[in-house]
Amino acid sequence: MRAVLIFCVSLFAQYYAADEIQRIAFGSCSHQDKPQPIWQEVLAAEPDLFIFLGDNIYGDSDDPDVLSAKYETLYRQSGIQTLLETTDVIATWDDHDYGRNDAGKEYPSKEASRKVMLDFFGEPTDSERRTRDSGIYTSYLYGEEGRRVQVILLDLRWNRTALVEVLDPEKRRARDAANRGPYDVSLSATAEMLGEQQWLWLEEQLQIDVDLRLIGSSIQLLAEFTGWETWANYPKDRQRFFELIETYQREPIVILSGDVHWSEFSRIDETANGWPLLEVTSSGLTEEWKEISPNRHRVGDAFAVANFGLLEIDWSGELPSIEVFIRDVSGADLIHQTLRF
Repeated sequence: MRAVLIFCVSLFAQYYAADEIQRIAFGSCSHQDKPQPIWQEVLAAEPDLFIFLGDNIYGDSDDPDVLSAKYETLYRQSGIQTLLETTDVIATWDDHDYGRNDAGKEYPSKEASRKVMLDFFGEPTDSERRTRDSGIYTSYLYGEEGRRVQVILLDLRWNRTALVEVLDPEKRRARDAANRGPYDVSLSATAEMLGEQQWLWLEEQLQIDVDLRLIGSSIQLLAEFTGWETWANYPKDRQRFFELIETYQREPIVILSGDVHWSEFSRIDETANGWPLLEVTSSGLTEEWKEISPNRHRVGDAFAVANFGLLEIDWSGELPSIEVFIRDVSGADLIHQTLRF
């Protein structure tokens, strides 16, 4: 049954749904022009909620009419139509649906692309996501006390300063040989991704009393120095995020990410507050990148095949436990992790 999301004027959460959720699917990187058999397996999993984590289309244009046409192409995928009609669907964006590859605050058409995206996903006309001058970040609450889930969706495009590119040919060749990308660490004091308004909002969100918190990040958080777009390119922001988690975490938190065109599970156990840092990367729904970059926090293998993620929540204990799956187009489990706290 598709839940009714109730608009909430609280500073803390934008939407609240009384319905309990136990099964959450998610994914990223769906090229609208390619076959998308993955949706049959997503629907077979019968999720209560589906989260698009970015690159929901490959728009790559400053023209909103072009972006709209590509969303229409996506909608013609039969599985997408069924998903939107039968399941709660929420979304944030990454670069290709924002409008340009690896784009940030400099992208000139972000207001127009915001309208196109939010129209497609049925965002209410009075939603703050449509008018806020610091991005489309938002949050959702599901379930009653004792089984309450918060989903935070960040905007890592609207305020992001330019990436630093490695220009030295020798360094670039060495990076290519190691399956690493062209970007370096942004050490400037002004380098940022979230922007101050989003940081203050996020700090408020982390103080809401919930039983499980999921944070949707369009790019990877825990991977270090892959050379592609990650939080590690912005160490000031990455450290600030970790410090906020250390300060406010009283419940299980799982990071959901996309972007890289492979799937993996990452974990850091040595933390200041004793809670593990956990990240599930699902990418892509259609896209596959075979030159997988190193990640010292990866648990097990990474898989460069079309996939989606699935969380199954067990509320029977004092704290929820979570079964984490990454599944391919045949429904086979590529990754299966059990999280107990």
